[in-house]
Amino acid sequence: MDRIIEKKKWTTKKILQYAAIAVFVFFLLYLFLFLDRSSRLNIDKNQVTIATVTSDNFQEFIPVDGVVQPQTTIYIDATLGGTVEKKYIEDGAEVKKGDTILKLSNANMQLSYMDQETRMYDAINNLQNSRIALEQNKFLRQKEITNLLYQIDEVEREYERAQKLYDEGVYTLKEYQDALRDHEFSSKQLSISLELQRLDSISTEDQKRQISASVERMKTNLTLLRSNMEKLLVRAPADGVLSSFNVEIGETRSAGERLGQIDIMDGYKMRTNIDERYVSRVVQGQEAELDFGGKTYQLYVNKIYTGVIGGAFQVDMFFKDEVPDNVRRGQTIQMRLQFSTPAEALILKRGGFFQQTGGNWVYVVDPSGDYAVKRNIKLGRQNTRYYEILEGLEPGEEVIISSYDNFGSKDKLVLK
Repeated sequence: MDRIIEKKKWTTKKILQYAAIAVFVFFLLYLFLFLDRSSRLNIDKNQVTIATVTSDNFQEFIPVDGVVQPQTTIYIDATLGGTVEKKYIEDGAEVKKGDTILKLSNANMQLSYMDQETRMYDAINNLQNSRIALEQNKFLRQKEITNLLYQIDEVEREYERAQKLYDEGVYTLKEYQDALRDHEFSSKQLSISLELQRLDSISTEDQKRQISASVERMKTNLTLLRSNMEKLLVRAPADGVLSSFNVEIGETRSAGERLGQIDIMDGYKMRTNIDERYVSRVVQGQEAELDFGGKTYQLYVNKIYTGVIGGAFQVDMFFKDEVPDNVRRGQTIQMRLQFSTPAEALILKRGGFFQQTGGNWVYVVDPSGDYAVKRNIKLGRQNTRYYEILEGLEPGEEVIISSYDNFGSKDKLVLK
């Protein structure tokens, strides 16, 4: 008889089906949980520059170009305008104080000078004549008084005789009164003349003082006028070397125009242009360094020119101790203007990556050296060689510092 065959629950087919499903589910879980989904780019390791993050002394500075100039310079300007008539000294020559450098001519000014001089001499002559007239008036007054004294002497003797004769009864009363009246009249005239002489003397002395003061002023004006004309002769204001003296015979120079300068050879300074972004960070006494002839020289900021021209301002730097040998006026040398003293910091070499990332992230190389991943960082100060690392990196880590232009925004770089 037939027997009932029980149906198997786990057949080979079912087992294979469930196994396939399990493998597929595991594969999906692997994709979602374990597979690296970040964007990546394969690059040649030899075509990038890698630098190591280190802990070392860091100093913030900026490179600036300085022009060698004499420490002391005296400028020569044309006090009076005129045409260059003669050059006595050429540019670059050594001069002594008072040496005549240049002669200018100015016909209008010379004619004006002659006219003013003539008028001043006429005025002086008129004042001198007035003083002589005062002296003459003084002697005329003295002559008048002398005559009056002589007349009074005669009238007084006549009066005394008339009085005596009147007392003796020889003169009548009328004759005596006439003699008395003449005596009194002469005495009053003398009193008036003496008073006039006193007043004239006071007035004369005052006028003489005024005339003398006016004459002195006229003479002073003449002296100033002559000295002003002498300014057409341009002279060296100090001992030194004449430079920037570019004038030619026959050309016209205006009053106040720069003619040249005297370089006093008592040392050198560096005239430097600095970007206006640093105008608030540059102060007097700030230090700088200069490398020349295999040696480093120390400088300090001596003077700051506050005017900003073309996006930059100027400073003068003086050498601290020693001045380099063989430097020449006008020579341009690069310096390092310091903004801090050396201090321990985490640093990374400068590179082209900064232009693409702004210093906000970098590619950090894995210890295996097979790839590099993007990482956010924070930079601090910088100089021409290094960036200061504030956050995101540790000493010994390696970073790609060359340009990221061809990397796009990939999260991982596979190094081949």
